[in-house]
Amino acid sequence: MAYYLDLFSPETYEAFARSDRNISGFRMRHRNVARRINPGDKLICYLTRLSRWMGVLEVLEGPFVDETPVFYPENDPFVVRFRVRPLVWLSVEKAIPIHEERVWNELSFTRGQSKRSSTWTGKLRGSLVQLDDSDGAFLEGLVQKQIDGGEAYPVDPNEFRRLATHRIRRADKDVTVTVPDGTGTEEEEIGRPEVRESAKVQALLAEIGSRMGMQIWVPRSDRATVLAEWPGDHPPVLERLPLNYDETTLKTIEQIDVLWLKGRAIRRAFEVEHTTSVYSGILRMADLLALQPNMDIRLHIVAPTARREKVFQELMRPVFSLLDRGALSEICTYLSYDSVHELAEQEHLSHLSDSVIEEYEETAET
Repeated sequence: MAYYLDLFSPETYEAFARSDRNISGFRMRHRNVARRINPGDKLICYLTRLSRWMGVLEVLEGPFVDETPVFYPENDPFVVRFRVRPLVWLSVEKAIPIHEERVWNELSFTRGQSKRSSTWTGKLRGSLVQLDDSDGAFLEGLVQKQIDGGEAYPVDPNEFRRLATHRIRRADKDVTVTVPDGTGTEEEEIGRPEVRESAKVQALLAEIGSRMGMQIWVPRSDRATVLAEWPGDHPPVLERLPLNYDETTLKTIEQIDVLWLKGRAIRRAFEVEHTTSVYSGILRMADLLALQPNMDIRLHIVAPTARREKVFQELMRPVFSLLDRGALSEICTYLSYDSVHELAEQEHLSHLSDSVIEEYEETAET
């Protein structure tokens, strides 16, 4: 028996609670990792955005693919499924915050860490990550004690609704969106001191791609700064993009912070954000998809962990759900600065494909 992580957003928490609670579903991208899980294994449930532990599901059968709607009446995206038995399922108020001292000081990936740091969040990057047996057993016992008694952690219903996402109907399918409430706007952030970490992260992304055998593009306006952060012997960045697009599309592509190319094809595009608004990079990605809806490029927004939820909120704005290719939140993923540093430390990058990014990226919906 092993323990695995099962992430729920406020919206998917409510969708599961409304269901018969005998199916736990994941997106198709989880299909390969789901095959590691066997009957008898346990899924430890974590509520994102509120950062709380709130359930344990025992796997009875699976994985299997089934498109029959369970969590949503139409276009249910959670089609990689397990038949489960809920051992514990807590209300939001009884779910236990990870920052509680008795939790923080016990878990192997938070113990000894500063609560203001982001190093511990890598363990909670995505669903179906295997937990250490000691962590899984501790969390199972912890939430089990909350069933009869335990401490309550009240949540403002309005705040919970604000954190939740919403389903809207497109012509082809339903998509999930958020409507930011106006907090944390760019105007409020203008006075904050800004550390120029973004150039260092651009340089790291360029180095990672180069070590994988990619050709690298960096905007001309950033090139001197980025190359100053990327010392040593490495292939030169591209002077021009080997692409046949119209002038408007090319100008849009040329402004993207880092591109990885193989031959005449862009493999991945990265927009690096820091402490100011995350709008610029996301808008550029949306512009690119609006101009070239059939362009098959993996898109990534790279930002500090403190900006993670802001990135997700913006990716899931209703306007970005209406692109011809599909919702931006389903196409563009998030990478933390810490993930980029972690990836850069891999010893054998030259033997890895760019698909390794999938082990580090996070999506707006869990």
